[in-house]
Amino acid sequence: MPTAIHISALNKTFRGGRKALQDVNLTINTGEMVALIGASGSGKSTLLRHMAGLMAGDGSAQGLIQIHGKTVQKGGQIARDIRQIREGIGFVFQQFNLVGRLPVIINVLAGTLHKVPMWRSLLRWFTQAEKARGIEALRRVGIDECWAQRASTLSGGQQQRAAIARAMVQGAKVVLADEPIASLDPESSRKVMDILARINREDRCTVVVSLHQVNVAIKYCPRTIALHQGRVVYDGPSVGLTPAVLRELYGADADDILSLGDHISSLEDKAKPVPHRAWPVPLAQAA
Repeated sequence: MPTAIHISALNKTFRGGRKALQDVNLTINTGEMVALIGASGSGKSTLLRHMAGLMAGDGSAQGLIQIHGKTVQKGGQIARDIRQIREGIGFVFQQFNLVGRLPVIINVLAGTLHKVPMWRSLLRWFTQAEKARGIEALRRVGIDECWAQRASTLSGGQQQRAAIARAMVQGAKVVLADEPIASLDPESSRKVMDILARINREDRCTVVVSLHQVNVAIKYCPRTIALHQGRVVYDGPSVGLTPAVLRELYGADADDILSLGDHISSLEDKAKPVPHRAWPVPLAQAA
């Protein structure tokens, strides 16, 4: 299958010498839905921000990130055409990243700003066709009736769904979701994960979602990449992440991941996993 995301020899060192990412090598195929798991500080958010070109890695000549064959960064330098590359990358933030005083529809249509003239973006003037597209995206995430409300009046779960609708309007073929359910209640979390799974399935969108909860990864994502202290310690089928495997990989930190496991399953212990297309290429556990 075509490659959506390719990462090789990626390292990131913060001030003080702390290694946030260490020799990360990954290939994610088009149409996959992949979970990133790990305890706090394991490097999940840092890795997603590097994929989106929001952060530059260390200046190693070998460090490389490509999205659909286009170079996001190389050798610690963000690509000059990163704005054009980001047009195909939707980023869903943990804290929604909406402008609270603006109507929901304007926040959603921010996903089209890269396609409209500067004067229209400054005036927030959109065509009827663009507004219809925004409302359709809101319908798909289940909050079209809220299109005229100020974003600040929405619940946390509704705001996160609006953020996903923004990525849909953008036409993103890669969606990077940074702990999108971390601040949500179980029912809102389930709805958000259902929507991410649906756009992966229906729009053939590649989705990479960082999670604390391994049971959510198993339910929604056929493949999981586990990070520990900036290293990839597991890359394989999500169902392979048994408590015993997690404790072997994480030691005492495994309890943090396992203890949060009831975040969604407490609502639906007997629910079946969300259906996905077959994962085409099983990957062996990383060393």
